[in-house]
Amino acid sequence: MKKMIACVVQAASVGGDTPATVAKTVRLIAECGKKGAQLAVFPEAFIGGYPKGASFDIRIGMRTPEGRDEFAAYWNCAIDVPGPETATIGEAAREAGLFVTLGVIERAGGTLFCSVLFFGPDGSLLGKHRKLMPTAAERLCWGFGDGSTLTAVDTPWGKMGAVICWENYMPLLRMAMYDKGVALYCAPTADDRDSWASSMQHVALEGRCFVLSACQYLTGADFPAAMKNHISADADHVLMRGGSVIVGPLGQILAGPDFSGETILSAELDLDDVVRGKFDFDVAGHYARADVFRLQVDERPQLAVSQVTG
Repeated sequence: MKKMIACVVQAASVGGDTPATVAKTVRLIAECGKKGAQLAVFPEAFIGGYPKGASFDIRIGMRTPEGRDEFAAYWNCAIDVPGPETATIGEAAREAGLFVTLGVIERAGGTLFCSVLFFGPDGSLLGKHRKLMPTAAERLCWGFGDGSTLTAVDTPWGKMGAVICWENYMPLLRMAMYDKGVALYCAPTADDRDSWASSMQHVALEGRCFVLSACQYLTGADFPAAMKNHISADADHVLMRGGSVIVGPLGQILAGPDFSGETILSAELDLDDVVRGKFDFDVAGHYARADVFRLQVDERPQLAVSQVTG
């Protein structure tokens, strides 16, 4: 198969309500299936929520009971991977017959991770990627992923991987993903700036891959009631304005960027365009100059405790 239809979903989480957000995800997956898509890409932190405007009441050297309560509420909105929510979403992917790339807040013990999950059209959970480098105040509530989840999954159209938000500004991380032969480069994000589309065009040109970037369209009405928002308490205030986009391997914009509200963007992708693009520039191949530059990637799990038995 050389051609396929991909959808990028631009929508908001249901603030503070994970069951409702999962139900919304199921509906949106079905809608993508009705559009004839073989792949649906969702925004960063869609399940669990991106807490834009929250502070967890932290100052340097000080935490408060109110901030701890906010974190507890946020932790309760996160999901276990795997868990009942991933089973429900996997079933939705199976019924629609498509691949799904989905941003979630994953809990592991007392730590939260900003993760991306990959589901196959048979409903299976194919793998995940944990964000390596939370940006700025994201470090207040999210842990750091390690190299063990630099995941690339197989699809009939080539390898698919995900790089989350400002991870896309980490050149070495991008190179590690290009080396995996990623043809479908998913970029769930919370960056709604005008400059984001240009960044996605650069990644597509650099990697000679299709880039599918999904961002939420988030208003104050979508923000969890259990958290204080330091940007605006107005329900109509736009906290995140979208800007989702699909880009081809030579940097051509195929859909978006869209700032109009919740929407689903779609485009037909010709995967031969990946090969056509690499004719004159293969960043991890004939253009790499391995005699001058080398990248070493540690993909071992970084465990705090290792159990030795026997």
